[in-house]
Amino acid sequence: MRRILANAVFGLGLLCVSATAQDMMRGVDLSSPDMVTAEMTRAELEAAVVAAGATPADFTGKRLSNLDLSGLDLSRAIFRSARLNKTRLAGANLEHAVLDQAWLLDSDLTGANLKGANLFASQMAHAHLDGADLSNSRVAADLTGASLVGASIADAKLGADMRNQSMGLMRAVFKSANLEGVNARGADLSRVDLEFASLKGADLTGVTLTGTDFEGADLASAKLVAPIGLDQAKNFDKAKNRDRLIQN
Repeated sequence: MRRILANAVFGLGLLCVSATAQDMMRGVDLSSPDMVTAEMTRAELEAAVVAAGATPADFTGKRLSNLDLSGLDLSRAIFRSARLNKTRLAGANLEHAVLDQAWLLDSDLTGANLKGANLFASQMAHAHLDGADLSNSRVAADLTGASLVGASIADAKLGADMRNQSMGLMRAVFKSANLEGVNARGADLSRVDLEFASLKGADLTGVTLTGTDFEGADLASAKLVAPIGLDQAKNFDKAKNRDRLIQN
């Protein structure tokens, strides 16, 4: 009973957020068993996927931290509010997976397939997504300090949907993230936080930049062609290496 109540309070804490909706780590004990242990083995998780058949496997609220789930086919699986901190998902297939409000702190998603995935209010600080494919995904996650070198966020929706902000300003946060060589063609980056992010060599062709914060971002050799809303971006004049942008 105590564990059930604890999980209920934990889940409620994810939902009852203030205007600083993405600062959900405040008051959370990141060293607690809930955040660092797993209640399933890799074999048990694989068996659950097989048992689900054509129905998406549901791991809502599960403790799956520190597991090695590399290379698994987890397409369409539901990991809503699951804890996947330091979990290894390198090369995993998470196409159309639901990772809303999931905890993926320092997780390894190198080369993972996240096409069309949903990552709403997900905590992904210092996650490793080098070479990952997040094209056409919905990402309103905190990726502070994350690495997405050579990743694809093409046509992804990372911006704030101002029609639905009941949880506060939900959009992707890339503070101090490494986005070198990222493919962001056609992505919605409106109101995205790019403060001090490295965008060296990034392809920003056709991106939407309304309200995007560029303070301290490094734009050396970034390709910025036909952007939408650049005149409404924030602190673009404070970005580094603007003179080294490729704009034609």
